[in-house]
Amino acid sequence: MSNLTDDLKNALSSVVSGAGDVASTVQSVARKNVVNLLQGAGDVATAGLQTIDQVVSEGLETITGTGASLTDGAAGLVRGVVDGAKDTGVSATEAAEAAASQAVKTASKVGSDVGAVAISSVEGAIQAAGDIGEDSGALAKSAAMGTLKAADEIGSETGGIIRKALLNAAALPHDIIDALITGKTE
Repeated sequence: MSNLTDDLKNALSSVVSGAGDVASTVQSVARKNVVNLLQGAGDVATAGLQTIDQVVSEGLETITGTGASLTDGAAGLVRGVVDGAKDTGVSATEAAEAAASQAVKTASKVGSDVGAVAISSVEGAIQAAGDIGEDSGALAKSAAMGTLKAADEIGSETGGIIRKALLNAAALPHDIIDALITGKTE
């Protein structure tokens, strides 16, 4: 994982100084690291989800230390790890759920706005769907489910914050989010 930390620090140093876009830079670094870490892994499915957790956690902690936008970083990380996971044979929906879950857990750990990170994570999954030709609704649902599972592990207050954030986010597919949160399909 030190490669990820070093890659992110180097890539983000130019972004923080105003020379680039945090989300796309992080996406590229995350994708590359997931692919590199999973090449040659025996059980790609199991190793894939563990790798995703590590890349997202380490990535967000590194981003926090650089002063770059954590919400942009979360979107880029989720997008990048889903892209990389798909390239290595890991299920895109499982990757989106795992990445979004880890993003919320790490945001809580570093004291960031978990609601904003949850929204960014779902947005990153939707963007990844366009990159890899997957159903954006399915990836949005998986990412939202991941954020809610993480919130439930963290505590009820976090769960309330994330549910409210997801339901109020203008950029997210409200029919999918509402159905997931309330259990209503109409």
